[in-house]
Amino acid sequence: MLKTNDIAPQDYRNAMARFAGAVHVVTTDGPAGRRGVTAIAACSVSDNPPMVLVCLNRENVNNDVFLDNGVFALNTLTANHQSLSTAFSGLNGLPPDERFALAQWDTLSSGAPTLVDALAVFDCQVIDTKELATHRIYFGKVTGLRLGDNLQPLLYFDRGYRVL
Repeated sequence: MLKTNDIAPQDYRNAMARFAGAVHVVTTDGPAGRRGVTAIAACSVSDNPPMVLVCLNRENVNNDVFLDNGVFALNTLTANHQSLSTAFSGLNGLPPDERFALAQWDTLSSGAPTLVDALAVFDCQVIDTKELATHRIYFGKVTGLRLGDNLQPLLYFDRGYRVL
């Protein structure tokens, strides 16, 4: 039998701040509208077929547009994209159109906005979701891929941006 512990949410957040993670802007567009958010909780699931997952806060009802559109692009940021990451995190209060105006975007296969100068872009069709606690996990089959210049990745560690 497993022993359970009571972990305070702030203690958990403090421990998670010790994880270094690549910074992404996750975007979508379609009948439900256009949206983009900064995310660190993303990773590879499989290379055959190519699939990724991303976790987005479902307590923000604006994130339902990802589910409704059924597509997303995972845009991996470079060290040059720190201000873009901050804008899409919502911390500076910019409205969505102004956030997208900060960079050059195009589309690959899904119609989701893809960042032209991203380190890598994974353009995805949502094939499954799972709701756990405060987040929804989106599993995306990669239907389009772009590799950018091999620049320094933007990382987030100990509640601040870092460069590898």
